[in-house]
Amino acid sequence: MTRDVGTTRRTAREPAAGRPDEPEASRPGGGGDVRPRPGGSRRSELAAFLRSRRARLSPADVGLPPGLRRRTPGLRREEVAQLAGVGVTWYTWLEQGRRINASVQVLDAVARTLRLDTAEREHLYRLADVPEVRPLPGCDALEPEIHEILANLDPLPAAVYNTRYDLLAWNVPYAALFPGLVRGEPPGRNAIWQCFTCPTCCNPFVDAVDERALMVATLRAGFVRHLGEPSWEDFVRRLSKESPTFAAMWADHEVARPGTRMKIFQHSVVGTVRARSTSMALATPPETRMVVYTPMDEESRARITWLMDHPEARPDHTH
Repeated sequence: MTRDVGTTRRTAREPAAGRPDEPEASRPGGGGDVRPRPGGSRRSELAAFLRSRRARLSPADVGLPPGLRRRTPGLRREEVAQLAGVGVTWYTWLEQGRRINASVQVLDAVARTLRLDTAEREHLYRLADVPEVRPLPGCDALEPEIHEILANLDPLPAAVYNTRYDLLAWNVPYAALFPGLVRGEPPGRNAIWQCFTCPTCCNPFVDAVDERALMVATLRAGFVRHLGEPSWEDFVRRLSKESPTFAAMWADHEVARPGTRMKIFQHSVVGTVRARSTSMALATPPETRMVVYTPMDEESRARITWLMDHPEARPDHTH
């Protein structure tokens, strides 16, 4: 019996040399699509990253009972999905590197469940090809020069806020005028939060209704740049729950921009203080502004000076 030169016989289980053993449907002519998929390596990296983060957590880390013996270390996929509030199939596909859409909210839930730190969270967003959600600047993001400017503005009260009205920095006159806000802890160290949640007797604004409406409109104008961000939506949700007045004003969808306005404050120790507030956007960090309060009369100026000279007279309660 003769045999053709240059041919060999292979069993059905032996793959062709140099090629992976793949299903018939995925081979050329087998009905599958084997064209390279853009982002394939990124998806593979995403899958490996998620598996590694899941493997490092134990059930006890997330408050789950240990259960039966586990074949692999870490949480199961269905446990991650349950804790993150997503479908098991969807999370499985995400961890397998399949090309599925992942929203900011869902990725943020997965990041919280897997206990990702800031660097890991940013890495997750890049691998998932989702625009990175940058947190609002905090106190540590301000340059030293900003604190120096605030100090040199004395005796004018001045402070730095971000778009959400978080208080980031202030000078001594500002602390004398608003001691409750300066002493507050998050979320209390937030001007709009205190304006809507502090007792009426302690609200510093004489025209509280107008000031609240203006603050909500300014917050709404900044909110549009953070649509879909969990931290912003959570802030609005919590404040709406704490204050029906805020919820009603928020539903009006009014918008406004920070600017120069006259404000009248009622301080519990020295009485009425009239000042012109001037809001100036800072170049860095983004979405921050410095607000300077200039007394509109000598009586108001004298009352601020007296508060600075008598720190023991400042009230312990809010404002």
